[in-house]
Amino acid sequence: MIELYVVLFGMLAAAVLAIEVKDLLAAAVAMGMVGFSVAIVFILVHAPDLAIVQIVVEILAVVLFAAVILRTTHVDSTVQLRITPRMIFPAVMYGGFVVMFLVLLAHVLPELPRFGEPLMRVAGDYIAIGLRETGAANLVAAVILDFRAWDTLGEVVVLFTAVVGVLTVVRQVGYRSKPGGGGQ
Repeated sequence: MIELYVVLFGMLAAAVLAIEVKDLLAAAVAMGMVGFSVAIVFILVHAPDLAIVQIVVEILAVVLFAAVILRTTHVDSTVQLRITPRMIFPAVMYGGFVVMFLVLLAHVLPELPRFGEPLMRVAGDYIAIGLRETGAANLVAAVILDFRAWDTLGEVVVLFTAVVGVLTVVRQVGYRSKPGGGGQ
């Protein structure tokens, strides 16, 4: 379980980095690291369905943030890249996160079942006791809403948060005034 604490520490460090770094693109990448760390935590606590949703949402969010940042900020292409002492800390942090991600990936991947291997241990229990325990005629609904209700709630929260985030980023700032009047 030490991996969980390492990921949580890395997640906290990435969040602090996202808050403190002045470059918007670097902040977006750091927030992506937080989200991917959440996905790794979901894998470590055996919630792969949440991890998949989190990974999809993070990929879309990071790509969207990067696209918005790159389209809305002006970069002077004539400026020469110079390495300054101020750039060393973020570079070390990025390198550390990459190494940490690869180490954790090496620990998590062997825990996953081989591709195509049937995983009917839990599903068999759900099928055997589903009708008796829940009283629901629809076994799929019984599993989603009774046995796996917290996972379903987590998935809904992740998707809702992603939709709110996307709407916040792409919404139009302010309201246009109505013709012939002083609208807001």
